[in-house]
Amino acid sequence: MLKEFKNFIMTGNVIDFAVAVILAGAVGLVVNGFVADIIMPIVGHFAGGMDFANLKFVLTEASGVAGEEGFVAENAIRWGAWINTIVNLIIVGFVMFMIVKAYNKTKAPPPEAAPAGPSQEDLLAEIRDLLKKN
Repeated sequence: MLKEFKNFIMTGNVIDFAVAVILAGAVGLVVNGFVADIIMPIVGHFAGGMDFANLKFVLTEASGVAGEEGFVAENAIRWGAWINTIVNLIIVGFVMFMIVKAYNKTKAPPPEAAPAGPSQEDLLAEIRDLLKKN
């Protein structure tokens, strides 16, 4: 069983998948940092200086002091954070599109198939027709 597991782990597909997962995590961190630290401040600036993450619709106000008995936390719909998530999704999708597009340009085009010659039946029919003429 240990040998079967070793063979499974050492196949190219599993190793390729592991590398892809690790790289996806790293790319995700870079893109999320780009969105949070560069894009969202620009979007907020053009939206009048507001931070979307703080936009919410409060259903129930907080009451009391945090950590004390009787404290009730605020209940709110955080729609601004959802807008940030949508912007993040659009940017991540665009970056992934650009990466795939660049990768596809590096791949060599498939070789064109040689034109197929006439089939055996076509050749025999041609020979038959030539023999009928003579």
